[in-house]
Amino acid sequence: MVQNIPEVKIGLVAVSRDCFPIQLSEMRRGAIAAKCAEKKLPVTEIKVTVENEKDMCKAVEALNAAGCNAAVVFLGNFGPETPETLIAKYFDGPVMFAAAAEGDGDMINGRGDAYCGMLNCSYNLGMRHLKGYIPEYPVGTAADITDMIAEFVPIARAVIGVKNLKIITFGPRPQDFFACNAPIKGLYELGVEIEENSELDLLVSYKEHANDPRIPEVCEDMRKEMGAGRYYEDMLVRMAQFELTLLDWAENHKGARKYVAFADKCWPAFPSQFGFEPCYVNSRLASRGIPVSCEVDIYGALSEYIGTCVTGDAVTLLDINNSVPQYIYDEEIKGKFDYKLTDTFMGFHCGNTPECKMCDTRAIKYQLIQHRLLEPAGSDPDFTRGTLEGDIAPGEITFYRLQCDSDGNLRSYIAEGEVLPVGTRSFGGIGIFAIPEMGRFYRHVLVQKRYPHHGAVAFAHCAKTMFEIFKFLGVKDIGWNQPKSLPYPTENPWA
Repeated sequence: MVQNIPEVKIGLVAVSRDCFPIQLSEMRRGAIAAKCAEKKLPVTEIKVTVENEKDMCKAVEALNAAGCNAAVVFLGNFGPETPETLIAKYFDGPVMFAAAAEGDGDMINGRGDAYCGMLNCSYNLGMRHLKGYIPEYPVGTAADITDMIAEFVPIARAVIGVKNLKIITFGPRPQDFFACNAPIKGLYELGVEIEENSELDLLVSYKEHANDPRIPEVCEDMRKEMGAGRYYEDMLVRMAQFELTLLDWAENHKGARKYVAFADKCWPAFPSQFGFEPCYVNSRLASRGIPVSCEVDIYGALSEYIGTCVTGDAVTLLDINNSVPQYIYDEEIKGKFDYKLTDTFMGFHCGNTPECKMCDTRAIKYQLIQHRLLEPAGSDPDFTRGTLEGDIAPGEITFYRLQCDSDGNLRSYIAEGEVLPVGTRSFGGIGIFAIPEMGRFYRHVLVQKRYPHHGAVAFAHCAKTMFEIFKFLGVKDIGWNQPKSLPYPTENPWA
């Protein structure tokens, strides 16, 4: 994977109320640092202990000098509520707050009262309108807090990545695909930059890459990746030329930003003018940490990028596409897996899922729907070739999306499930997904809250992390697949 996600380096800062022994905070800080070193977490122990505002300034200077881009403020005792919260104001990075549990000393000089101090810390953060990540239960021993820090790492990575991200688009959303409409107000609220270009800009750059000396090397890499008989030899040069076009555009246009994602228009004009479908190339970039969303889905690209930061792995973007036929359910799922028919659906896209997330029967093929639409009836596929097709490999998934609605409000959903080891008997990059209570989630979150038909897929269970990221980013409406015992507000109790 290319370096398109941040490398997190956390600074551990202890704070101490001046009427408590400072040695207690420092001893507890040292114990956490030792545990973090055992787990090889990217943590630097900051030796400045904060008792007052001047100490706070020194601690921030020390964080910056150590190259930290995230921080953990540790209340080793009650803590000084003003200086400790001002760290979140003056340090340019996400900050986690945690407090020490008692038990590592006597209950006279060894009692720190950080359990109490965390309350005032939270109160002060709110008073100052400052953001801080507070774990689900933020009080613990050195081992407990080390585990909290481990969970904070992907949260910090995503927050830093979003803040330094530019989404590059080519073309307007396709007609009758207003579901991919993307009010950009929400992007600016998150700190994301956007560069919108025309398809003509992309075509000009693509033509300028003709005969690029790097093309043969990329073609050879494609051959190795796909294997004999699983690609079109006559398409490789065109696809390699396009891959280099996108990679160079990303490098030359990221500007002041560090990270890039694309949202490209891929139909109807693209295949006839470029001579192929871009899906396989898009999948290759996604496998290297550069998401390329289909149909200029800007928030789809943003969602994919967040998933890449969380997992450090390839992600994909799929249509929440079609129901599973009753006959497939009866033959392959019922009695073998603990899911109702309505818990299942097929996730599909033309061919943008990375090959590392697909079954070994995957191959570069042609886009059947576009072939029907764009090429003569009865003809062999020509420029509609270039999709990466096959069943998606079974395993754990998190289905999610961050979206700005038509009123300019950020909202999101998250659901954990799996891709079942069941053949789809269909075309495209496709899999049978199973999510507990998907039918109710579909109706009362996806439909009720007017989400578009694209969902991002992370190939791991990471809903807990996603939930914390969306909270930190200020998303107030986070939908999830609630159990039957917890009805949705719009759910009919008599249904």
